[in-house]
Amino acid sequence: MSASQAASEALLSPCFADLHVHIGRTQDGQYVKISGSRNLTFRQIAEEASDRKGIELVGIIDCHSPPVQKDILECLHSGEMEEVPGGGIRYRNTTLLLGAEMEVKEEGGGPFHLLGFLPNLQAMQEWTEWMTPHVANIRLSTQRIRVTAAELQAELVARGGLLIPAHIFTPHRGLLGCSADRLADRLDPDGIAAVELGLSADSDMAGRLSELDRYPFLTNSDAHSPGMIGRECNELMLLTPSFAEFAKALKGEEGRRILANYGLHPELGKYHETSCTACSRTIPETGEDVEACPYCGSKRLTRGVSGRIRRLADREQPIHPEGRPPYRPQVPLSFFPGIGPAKRERLFAEVGTEMEVLHRVSADAIAAVTGERIAEMIVRARGGGLAFTSGSGGSYGTIRQS
Repeated sequence: MSASQAASEALLSPCFADLHVHIGRTQDGQYVKISGSRNLTFRQIAEEASDRKGIELVGIIDCHSPPVQKDILECLHSGEMEEVPGGGIRYRNTTLLLGAEMEVKEEGGGPFHLLGFLPNLQAMQEWTEWMTPHVANIRLSTQRIRVTAAELQAELVARGGLLIPAHIFTPHRGLLGCSADRLADRLDPDGIAAVELGLSADSDMAGRLSELDRYPFLTNSDAHSPGMIGRECNELMLLTPSFAEFAKALKGEEGRRILANYGLHPELGKYHETSCTACSRTIPETGEDVEACPYCGSKRLTRGVSGRIRRLADREQPIHPEGRPPYRPQVPLSFFPGIGPAKRERLFAEVGTEMEVLHRVSADAIAAVTGERIAEMIVRARGGGLAFTSGSGGSYGTIRQS
């Protein structure tokens, strides 16, 4: 290592990153993500991430929408935000990466989602021009695009973009969850920058698929409301939050790297176990494929992520290649019984951001607001010391109280 490289790496510092956040509305109230909160505007996402969550790098994946781009330009022209060297837009303590989520449907499988990130606003505007003739409504989020995944990937990579399959194991819109048995069935393996695990799987579960050994794992929130930003996130070692630094971290270049994945505990995920669509009951995993609900006999089942991974796995135990970061189960504040909106606001005002409360602040400092019982639960969650009732069928799991 040269002296200049060593000096540069000495300046690296950790930051939290959530790379999958939706925009619900534009600043003037136009729909972008119809199921998203009206409070998820470009500006409000920046404020939430910087001031309340403590997230230094946020990927906003609806920046292909022309009305969103109008909002971005207004934030830049007003001087409250600025484009940063290396790519991205900075607001106070947070850099916003410009991304797009696209839905692809190919013969022989269900529809699945892909995330694409581009270095700057000009590149995203050019991407919008390319997308427009291939989608029904360029203004809306996660549009079905009338090209193959391989064609989309080649176009994005040629423009200097990063392609990441989203929530890969989920039964709804996950590439491995509902479309194919291997990433290589849909995409060029060399053009995948990372894979997003989704809310119902962790590194150990994904580590049973040898095809995934070559890729870094990301854990992101897929937030549809401000409170869910940071529900899952990553800790990255960067020189400064930017597109170029993020790309280096995914490749493990020049000391940049992923330090940790902070993922929702898999049992809290909405699709961890199989459920019956007819009677809404969870079907326990037995290690064998279930063809019909044991309670009502219906064959209308929503397959759980744990069972899907078991079927795809080509080894019994997970293997983690050198350099893969630890997966640290994270329980967001909103999951703790007794922490409602008012108490969260007190924590932010008197203790710190959500990331600080979840991972860094002492139990005594938290207890001053929440009381000792809740503070003790938060600290136990850091070490994986809580038990859960598993989620399924679109409903989140819950903390099991002793």
